[in-house]
Amino acid sequence: MATTTALIARLDQPAEYRIAPHNIDAEQALLGAILVNNDAFFRVSDFLEPRHFSEEIHRRVYEVTSSLIRAGKIATPITLKTFLTDADLGGGVTVSQYLARLAAEATTVINAEDYGRTIHDLAVRRDLIAIGEDMVNAAYEADVDVSPRDQIEEAERKLFGLAETGRYDAGFQRFSDALTAAIDMAAAAYSRDGKLSGIATGLADLDRMMGGLQSSDLVILAGRPGMGKTALVTNIAFNVAKAYQGEKQPDGTIKTLNGGIVGFFSLEMSAEQLATRIVAEQSGVPSYKIRRGDIREDEFYRITDAAREMQTVPLYIDQTGGISIAQLVARARRLKRQKGLDLLIVDYLQLLSGSSKKGENRVQELTEITTGLKALAKELTVPVVALSQLSRQVEQRDDKRPQLSDLRESGSIEQDADVVMFVFREEYYLKNKEPKMGTEEYFKWQAEMDQAHGKAEVIIGKQRHGPTGTVPLAFQADITRFGNLAEEDKLPERM
Repeated sequence: MATTTALIARLDQPAEYRIAPHNIDAEQALLGAILVNNDAFFRVSDFLEPRHFSEEIHRRVYEVTSSLIRAGKIATPITLKTFLTDADLGGGVTVSQYLARLAAEATTVINAEDYGRTIHDLAVRRDLIAIGEDMVNAAYEADVDVSPRDQIEEAERKLFGLAETGRYDAGFQRFSDALTAAIDMAAAAYSRDGKLSGIATGLADLDRMMGGLQSSDLVILAGRPGMGKTALVTNIAFNVAKAYQGEKQPDGTIKTLNGGIVGFFSLEMSAEQLATRIVAEQSGVPSYKIRRGDIREDEFYRITDAAREMQTVPLYIDQTGGISIAQLVARARRLKRQKGLDLLIVDYLQLLSGSSKKGENRVQELTEITTGLKALAKELTVPVVALSQLSRQVEQRDDKRPQLSDLRESGSIEQDADVVMFVFREEYYLKNKEPKMGTEEYFKWQAEMDQAHGKAEVIIGKQRHGPTGTVPLAFQADITRFGNLAEEDKLPERM
């Protein structure tokens, strides 16, 4: 009873209202500086917008001033008052009087940028308050079918959207700064394993053709079912994570020196299935034997040894199926913030959904997805490798090697991707064409099978930063392992 009485007493107390952060003096000083000298506008115009001002009259003054100056006209109290005749300032103050007061109390042009940044930062803080209020209201008034996780991801989306729009460090940079960054990249490549500018995939010939996986690139890896897309990208993911080396910086952050932290969105396979594949690849014990438990004692010890070595590998798997591009982006950002991120993999594109309603144009939806992945790669400065299905028209041709035109809903994929690669295995198609044993056709088929056995091709159909062409690889189907192909001219001399 005492608790109830105390609660009622507290509710009867007058509420304390807090005013959102703002600085009227800074707004007036900046507007006055612009009205006195229009050059001050160009010191703030690339990051300051009318919505950043807290007062409605200041928003209107800045908006009209911006329009006049950008139209090549002069913005002064005299030219502005024509466009602000309906403004109500109250207290008997006219628009002409208020504009004249702004000009009279103007700051210098030198201080204009500092005042502009102050106004901008306070506006961002007000937006943060608004997002916080929306989060509280949504949590109190959520519909039955809205899960807390959806609310968290929506809040993250708003926060990261604010983080991107709330920056004023964009714009032109000196060429010397860009040159320094390029030299730093070259120096990092020189000290990295394989002398690569990007992240090494662990496949030497592929790395030589691509220079590794480049940051901010969207890499599309496509192929027909059965070609080994998931196997290849799983091999690459583990190779990168296994090679990871980091160094703690003075500010507490971890700088990646080699390899990388990998995020893997497995929309088709479960995390356990992926782990089984990696264990099979690392131990050399076929995955079907691991699943059935049909293993010898020595194979069991190989599996446990491989699993022990894999315990500390920074590979993170999200096995949620049917997620949207917005959810994927939110989770990738969270992983980058909490654990770090150097490589992101999506298996596969066609299992993602866009924000559009079901039944709408799938090509437009896929355009939203690929554009979102490319934007994410640039935002997080990591390579994003996305798998994609190919259309059935490949099967209609005699030469089954895929082409760019075979990409399903190919327009946006081909346009947004920095690199497009195809996985092709001739052995897969030959196996289904076995003729009658003992015939001439059979012996010819057998020779072709021997030639294609254990081999795969990665066809680079598009690459912004390098050449296109075909990279031969070795493939062990029973343990789903891709490796470097030992070419005849590189083998040791036979006795």
